[in-house]
Amino acid sequence: MVLAEPTSSSGPLVEASRGGPAGSDRTRVAVLLVIVAVVVLSFVRVATGTIGLTSSGTFGAALRLAVPILLAGLGAVYAERAGIVNIGLEGMMILGTWFGAWAGVEFGPWQGAAFGVIGGALGGLLHAVATVTFGIDHVVSGVAINILAAGVARFLSVIAFTGQGGGATQSPQVQGSVGSFSVPFLAGGQILGWQSPDLFGWLERQQWFLVSDVGALVKGLTGSLSWLTVIAFVLVPISFWVLWKTAFGLRLRSVGEHPLAAESLGVRVYLMKYVGVVLSGGLAGLGGAFLVLEAAGIYREGQTAGRGFIGLAALIFGNWRPGGVLGAAGLFGYADGLKLRGAEHALLLLAAVLLFLGALWVVLRRRQRWSAAVLVGSSAVFLWWWVVTDTVPREFVFFLPHITTLLVLSLASQRLRPPAADGVPYRKGQAL
Repeated sequence: MVLAEPTSSSGPLVEASRGGPAGSDRTRVAVLLVIVAVVVLSFVRVATGTIGLTSSGTFGAALRLAVPILLAGLGAVYAERAGIVNIGLEGMMILGTWFGAWAGVEFGPWQGAAFGVIGGALGGLLHAVATVTFGIDHVVSGVAINILAAGVARFLSVIAFTGQGGGATQSPQVQGSVGSFSVPFLAGGQILGWQSPDLFGWLERQQWFLVSDVGALVKGLTGSLSWLTVIAFVLVPISFWVLWKTAFGLRLRSVGEHPLAAESLGVRVYLMKYVGVVLSGGLAGLGGAFLVLEAAGIYREGQTAGRGFIGLAALIFGNWRPGGVLGAAGLFGYADGLKLRGAEHALLLLAAVLLFLGALWVVLRRRQRWSAAVLVGSSAVFLWWWVVTDTVPREFVFFLPHITTLLVLSLASQRLRPPAADGVPYRKGQAL
């Protein structure tokens, strides 16, 4: 029997059958937010004279730092849309880093990327066996995988890397790369050996208000692109199409919304859950392999640095949707990239402006005057801090991605809608 489209206007499977409510409205809001963000960054850049705030180097670094978070978040979308909470993303990324490094050293970078996917998928398979087949609590299983993956990586490193130019905590250097390119005309890329003009790089160098910042943004997002970066971002529209435009996606999401109803319509619930979690682990593993092959060129213990957990935060902020995960990953990547650009003091003015705009939003859209008053007060504190000081502690910038994660989750919590059966134990034939 094939899962059919629901005919009623209500019920637990309606959300699973839709392509997402008001998708065009969300796109317009996302575009508006990007425009507002660029205008604010441009204003702060001119006011403070901090070129690094909107340079192409900053945006390029943000792009590279966002990729592992994006892949982990996309993986979490597949698992949690199938009703499985995947706290084990961090451990699956760790397995991806180790297998990616081992295969990269032995065979080459592209093989390393493939084995990174396999390593993460094995972690996802273990999580599926524990949660789907044996009914172990999803959080307990995920935490166990995080701990187990770190131990497995250390054990395998001792066996494979000791005496080969590496050791218990790191691998030998991976030779070569998957390759990169710059888009012709946008970032001065080559066409059949001919060097095209760098139009947006020229705009960036003029240091005009807004125009140069847009030029820096375009150049940063189109220059020196790794092929793995391209693959990661192409996976966003592919994931949306698969999950919301195909019968497979409808079945997967119905399992996360109401597995008993899906089972009654002929969906193989256990199989869908297995597929979702294994895909989740594979994508997280690819994120781990990216850290080895593109970010460092070598495996090091602790390399993931909590990016799997930040990927979970991106999933929640993105409302369990690929496009939302992309936006959240970009935000976290930019916050992480600023610590490399010497823009610490300018961040105080940026925080003041953003908090003030947030207060206006709260007053005009939500009519919450007390919340607006708190935001205005916080904005005034940051503005005063910016006026009376010339520097800020470096620790403030290094902790910025974590602060951003907490703020984003707290501000977005009221509009979030996870799958109805996400994390709910399920046994075939039993009502929830």
